[in-house]
Amino acid sequence: MARNPLRSEAEAFRFVLLTVAYFALIVVAAAIDRWLGVAVFVLLTGLALWRWFRAVEAVPHERTSIPHRGAEDERRILVIANETLGGTELFEVLRSKAEGVREQVLVVTPALNSPLRHWASDEDGARVDAQERLDASLARLAREGIEARGEVGDGDPLQAIEDALRTFGADEIVISTHPEGRSNWLERNVVGEAGARFDVPITHVVVDLEATA
Repeated sequence: MARNPLRSEAEAFRFVLLTVAYFALIVVAAAIDRWLGVAVFVLLTGLALWRWFRAVEAVPHERTSIPHRGAEDERRILVIANETLGGTELFEVLRSKAEGVREQVLVVTPALNSPLRHWASDEDGARVDAQERLDASLARLAREGIEARGEVGDGDPLQAIEDALRTFGADEIVISTHPEGRSNWLERNVVGEAGARFDVPITHVVVDLEATA
């Protein structure tokens, strides 16, 4: 099923802002030099079309089945989280799942970025922020006695899961989000789409950082 890129008010608002910025950059560039304006128009239009077709891509995803790659007493858990990575609720769930088994945990933090920075290929800041959160989470897991490794993934959480599953045969996926109303991932139905796409049990953990604070 095709995904409507403007299915929420927040995404529609971002679209309007980006459209205004698009025309403003072209006008400013053309005021400086006519050919510079043409070059900026071609570049921005190309980036916009690429982003649009990626968002509305209608090719259905086949349900991905992941074979177990570890020993019988080993449980391989793929964790997808970003801002909620340090949440107590997430650590409690991982600790409970590690009881009685030899766990292998892969923590993937999508490098979330603004659309404008993404289109400009400016992802350095997003990856640095994601890596800092990831390092802190791995250190806490180690203190809890949970063996884990991590990596910074694609800004799209579904793509980040798909990329990770190519090399990590997970027995279970744990997706951590903010509560309803404060979660962009829930607004985009990431958990539901992951369940439809990947033939792996999925646990959804809600982390309320405001309540914890």
